[in-house]
Amino acid sequence: MRNHEKLWYKNSIIYQIYPRSFFDSNGDGYGDFQGIISKLDYLSDIGIDCIWIMPTYKSPLKDDGYDISDFYSVYEPFGTIEDLKKLFTEIHNHGMKVITDLVLNHCSDQHTWFQEARRDKHSKYRDYFVWSDTDQKYSETRIIFVDSQKSNWTWDAEADQYFWHRFYPSQPDLNYDNPEVREEMKNVMRYWLNMGIDGFRADAVPYLFEREGTINENLPETHAYLKELRKMMDDEFPGTILLCEANQWPEDVRQYFGDGDEFHLGFHFPLMPRIFKSIGQQDASSLVNILKATPDIPENCQWCTFLRNHDELTLEMVNQEDRQWMWDFYAPDKAMRMNLGIRRRLYPLLENDRNKIGLAYSLMLTLPGSPVLYYGDEIGMGDDISQFDRNGVRTPMQWDDSLNGGFSTSITTYLPVIDDEVYGYHKVNVKKQLKDPDSNLNWLKNLIRIRKESIALGEGDIRWLTQGENIPVLAYKRQTKNETIILIHNMTENEVSINLSVDTGIYRDMLQPSVLFYSNSMMSLHLKPRAFYWLNKEQ
Repeated sequence: MRNHEKLWYKNSIIYQIYPRSFFDSNGDGYGDFQGIISKLDYLSDIGIDCIWIMPTYKSPLKDDGYDISDFYSVYEPFGTIEDLKKLFTEIHNHGMKVITDLVLNHCSDQHTWFQEARRDKHSKYRDYFVWSDTDQKYSETRIIFVDSQKSNWTWDAEADQYFWHRFYPSQPDLNYDNPEVREEMKNVMRYWLNMGIDGFRADAVPYLFEREGTINENLPETHAYLKELRKMMDDEFPGTILLCEANQWPEDVRQYFGDGDEFHLGFHFPLMPRIFKSIGQQDASSLVNILKATPDIPENCQWCTFLRNHDELTLEMVNQEDRQWMWDFYAPDKAMRMNLGIRRRLYPLLENDRNKIGLAYSLMLTLPGSPVLYYGDEIGMGDDISQFDRNGVRTPMQWDDSLNGGFSTSITTYLPVIDDEVYGYHKVNVKKQLKDPDSNLNWLKNLIRIRKESIALGEGDIRWLTQGENIPVLAYKRQTKNETIILIHNMTENEVSINLSVDTGIYRDMLQPSVLFYSNSMMSLHLKPRAFYWLNKEQ
């Protein structure tokens, strides 16, 4: 049964699963639906509230399933539609929610719609896509994949015209000026919502419409259509949610919340690289500045905070100087770079240093937003930059120290499991970490458990206690009517003393309950390098 509690998403811990890499139940070298089912106890034990499953649609996999050849079927190696329905049911039986990817902007060039469109100029499907006799239209539109694409237009010899695509040429954009397309995609949503999912993570939503003389992002027509989708969900599937993937500046992402009538949640893309920059530069001022520049959002909306995901660590939302600094600091080997980003996982980025990683997780878990974890980051998995494109951060999950890290009994897996000296599956795996109280996994589980005990960390207001041009110690207050929490982070590798102006009272560290601090309108602290505290004001 779907939980109709309206605001369930505002204080949820979300876990992102890449199905091909999670667990192979039948020994064919590919992760699958039954494999995910078998690991739901593990996810529930971590404290996960909602699972985000990446694309499961039928696909030629030229872009890992984001190139969909049939919106109403599943990729066969994952299992059947019935297996997927069972997965949804079992997730709910474990007390968790489930959202899936909704790819609105485009489909695969192998979809029957596109095959019909290129074959017959008079087919109704011709108008499902955006065509031109010239590749000079929409010239003000940026190219997203700058490493591999020179144009957003590709010539199709069979159609005898150019077609428009914001991503790879194998992913032609759908034409949302066509009312049939708009209705078709609503029907796709209805099909999956009727299976009982709790909503969608909507992929690449800023690009749905095209207008000459614009950059073809964040257009009014796009927002109008997205509001239609939200209304349909509210009317027909109450309690379901839309999570927005819009890699834009905060003022642009703010538009996707509308008046609380568009998206429920939105990824805070500009915040993410500034968490890494703040740790690397030992100065949190860029983080504070971007959050100060983030407009207020409606009461029924929420940001999503994250550290890593299935794509490169995008640096689109930083200036050129900061981008170069991030590349030099976090990706000195140019093979680590991709497009305008870095193709590395969390632990290698932060040098496998629990103190730095602790700061990153503490910020993600205590700044405003619902945290999103990427599979494998809870155990500290590494990456494999020898793999093509983004595959280096999509390697098989490491469950134990048996063949293929326990991911599969097959001799060959679709991607090789990591087997190096630092991050290899013999050293980094779930089974080993479950037994170690101080493991990456159990340490993070404890942070999540404590975070979930606090309403203020999910929904409270934020007030900065340290500000300025240089912020070596970042302190802020999260507060509701009944709860006050002071969050303190020493961003530096040095011991630091600081005085904070806070309300008079006794403050207990939620992470180490035996640690107490006292304030008589001023709190004095001596902080160890990279230390952080979550101080709960005792009533």
